[in-house]
Amino acid sequence: MSKYLKELEGLFIKAAKPQNSFGMKAYMLNQFDFFGIKTPERDAIVKSFLKTKTLSSHKELSEIIFKMWSFKEREWQYAAIDVFRHHHSLWELKSIDVIESCLTKKSWWDTVDGIGSDWIPHYFSLYPDQIISVTEKWNQSDNIWLQRSSILFQRSYKSKTDTRLLKKYILNHKDAKEFFVQKAIGWALREYSKTDPDWVINFVAKNKIAPLSKREAIKRIIANN
Repeated sequence: MSKYLKELEGLFIKAAKPQNSFGMKAYMLNQFDFFGIKTPERDAIVKSFLKTKTLSSHKELSEIIFKMWSFKEREWQYAAIDVFRHHHSLWELKSIDVIESCLTKKSWWDTVDGIGSDWIPHYFSLYPDQIISVTEKWNQSDNIWLQRSSILFQRSYKSKTDTRLLKKYILNHKDAKEFFVQKAIGWALREYSKTDPDWVINFVAKNKIAPLSKREAIKRIIANN
């Protein structure tokens, strides 16, 4: 283990609370182990650590992220999301390889949606020419987490949303049985309803989507009427 990770590990071990880990593990359906560090404390630890520890190259950053992703305690993956985001000045075109790897390994909604918030929008702001090729590949993938990411990647775009792409990616998976894909469709539409509720109403009226997706899509519109 590198000195960088050894120091962070020491902070995690010091802050570990085994009494919390059981509930945290149960909440994640017993898929991951935990140190038992709750989010506010973990955020404070990582934020303080990053103030004094800086990586110097994309290669070093990628190696650190891949190593963090390999550790069993889930706090490591949460911290990796922060570390990669913090070093965005080191990102390169090939950073998409790191993003895709982390989307498809140890995948669950927590890390996938964290990456969707903290990595994907920034990567596409740096490399907008990659949007179509990358998200098309994700949308056509058999991996539900890549499908979810293709549907949700525009959720913070507001008026800059490419509705043609949003519609296409949703309709490609309108018959999906997977909960997390159905939920993604509803979430993407709900977020866009904050910008253009009429577009969302029209889309839902004209296209048959899963009941779960529809409920999520119009939830905010109903609440505001």
